[in-house]
Amino acid sequence: MILSSILIIVGFLSLIFGANWLVDGASSLAKKNNVSDLVIGLTIVAFGTSAPELVVNSVASFNGLSDIVLGNIIGSNSFNLFIILGIAGLIYPITVQSSTAWKEIPISLIVAILLFVFGNDFFFNQNPKISRVDGLVLLAGFICFIYYVFRQLKQEKTDIINYEHKSNLKIWTLVLFGVAGLIIGGKLVVDNSINIATQLGISQKVIGLTIIAAGTSLPELVTSIVAALRKNSDIAIGNVIGSNIFNILLILSISSLLNPIEYNTNFNQDLLILIGGTVFLVIAMFTGKRKKLDRWEALILLSFYLIFTTYSIMKEI
Repeated sequence: MILSSILIIVGFLSLIFGANWLVDGASSLAKKNNVSDLVIGLTIVAFGTSAPELVVNSVASFNGLSDIVLGNIIGSNSFNLFIILGIAGLIYPITVQSSTAWKEIPISLIVAILLFVFGNDFFFNQNPKISRVDGLVLLAGFICFIYYVFRQLKQEKTDIINYEHKSNLKIWTLVLFGVAGLIIGGKLVVDNSINIATQLGISQKVIGLTIIAAGTSLPELVTSIVAALRKNSDIAIGNVIGSNIFNILLILSISSLLNPIEYNTNFNQDLLILIGGTVFLVIAMFTGKRKKLDRWEALILLSFYLIFTTYSIMKEI
């Protein structure tokens, strides 16, 4: 078990470094092809912070580990919403733009509800699962979201990220090492988390919702904390909401296309809590100081999830 724990840590480090290298290399490549900084920041960088979830879920889906797939998606989104936004909001109250309050946050709510509907198969008499057809619908939703983002970009006038010039050799080295880091890290995290779960008698559901979810959300955690310390609210909340939309529309769709995901209805409670937390965030945007997540609201998010997660783990032991 000690060896498995060490290998999980190594896997998480590999995922984090791999994601950073891939984003850095891909961003520099885009710059050389005259793609704007803003497009890079809202597409490549957003995808990069979700890359650990993509790799872990692809490996798990290929091996038919549906509970790991769903646990990682729902757990990562909950970690992003309750823990990351909670910590960032405590560091500095998060003020959001009108488009985020009226569009992006509601979109993340609709996407979570869509997962709940697809998972429980309300419209078909069959075993609950995320089918390949569901995956295609989610992927179509992702394409629509990207189209929406690019329409928003046309209205932006300022760049948000600058990248240093790199040689072609350095760019492709970063990309290749990034991909290798993600693949190796994803394999280490999935395999050794299952080993620990088996030895402790803890379900794959809880492992996915906690250890794997927290580990794959580390890029978002670091990004949002740094943004909060720099009082950059747009990046702090945009990183979280964008990642949550990416996780369901892109990562879950790819996972289900690789292999249909059997839906364990025990996830309903966790998914409803994610939906409820997103509803709370929507309400927070229009109460107190409008379009702002105040410190007391952030504390509610953080405290609630810590208590709920502790309860869930204790119930399994």
